[in-house]
Amino acid sequence: MAVTTIGIILHGATGRICSTQHIANALVPIREEGGLAAGNDRIVPRLMLAGRNAEKLAALAKTYDAEWTVNLDAALSDREFSVFFDAAATHQRQAVLEKAIAAGKHIYSEKPVARSAADGHKLLQAIQGRGLKAGAVEDKLYLPGLVKLSRLAASDFFGRIAGFRIEFGWWVFDGTEVPAQRPSWNYRRADGGGLVLDMFPHWRYMIEGILGRMRRVTAQLSTAAPERIDERGVQYKVDVEDTASVLVELENGATGTIFSSWATRLRRDDLLTFQIDGSKGSAFAGLHRCWTQTNAQTPQTAHFSIAKDLGIDYRSQWSEVADAGPFKNPYRVGWEDFLRHIAAGALLKADFAAGIRDVQFAEAVYRSAKEGTWTNLAELS
Repeated sequence: MAVTTIGIILHGATGRICSTQHIANALVPIREEGGLAAGNDRIVPRLMLAGRNAEKLAALAKTYDAEWTVNLDAALSDREFSVFFDAAATHQRQAVLEKAIAAGKHIYSEKPVARSAADGHKLLQAIQGRGLKAGAVEDKLYLPGLVKLSRLAASDFFGRIAGFRIEFGWWVFDGTEVPAQRPSWNYRRADGGGLVLDMFPHWRYMIEGILGRMRRVTAQLSTAAPERIDERGVQYKVDVEDTASVLVELENGATGTIFSSWATRLRRDDLLTFQIDGSKGSAFAGLHRCWTQTNAQTPQTAHFSIAKDLGIDYRSQWSEVADAGPFKNPYRVGWEDFLRHIAAGALLKADFAAGIRDVQFAEAVYRSAKEGTWTNLAELS
């Protein structure tokens, strides 16, 4: 069995998502298990952690037996590292990816792959012009709850789709009484902030990966707190949205709603929930668990009582879908697909073009909210 070592530069390595999910939960386990099987060969990742904080990089590299550098240009010139992964700040992504492409590196990028679809297309043209391969991180479909939901859809459990509902979010403190749980750049347009650009790329591939293509959207955006306190204790003005209510029409005619907010307190089953209703039955999924209700299980609700609470436990009328695991870390699934694509030419579902369509969906939401009308996604393709 031949062993292929693939050198990977991980830019923004000390960030929470990169250090925890991409490094600790994905690439290091692949390496420690002797590599990833690809046909008769095995792929072993070699890690180069890149960033600006030498102290943090050195500590992280020591923990995970990796190399590190604060000199990105030197790393990009090293031919032993053929892959560049970016998980740094969104507003820096375009310039960093352009530099990596010019250096002849294959590209794997966190979302959004660009701040606009037009910028994404420029990157894709450069990638194709150099004969490089590129992918986008689309992890949420591999969460256990959504895997179960996807399997139900693939088995025609729902029949004709009647509609769907996605709800996401929690309360992010503004920093006056309690420190904010999200970085201040999330609330600054110049830094690539905004709930829609941050989260709606996820909703695109979730919806279209399970239910099919979207036709058009209409949206309303708002900002709960116009001023916040940043990491230094300085007050700043918020110039992006932190709440979005969106109506989506699928190409099959069904409609669905998306409510996403960093200004809502939870009184639902999970941080993210996705319900699909169909002519044969419905399913409701969170991050890990999924429940179904078939026509036979659906109660014949006829009325409600104004005089008294009927005391009905509606949740008890649903059946939980059994685990078919064990489930892999969603970020590891993405890395395995990308590494097999790089080394063996395997099909890559979440390619760079998919990442651009994720951004197009966010752009459609912004355009609809600005114009106050339905926006066709085909117009942005």
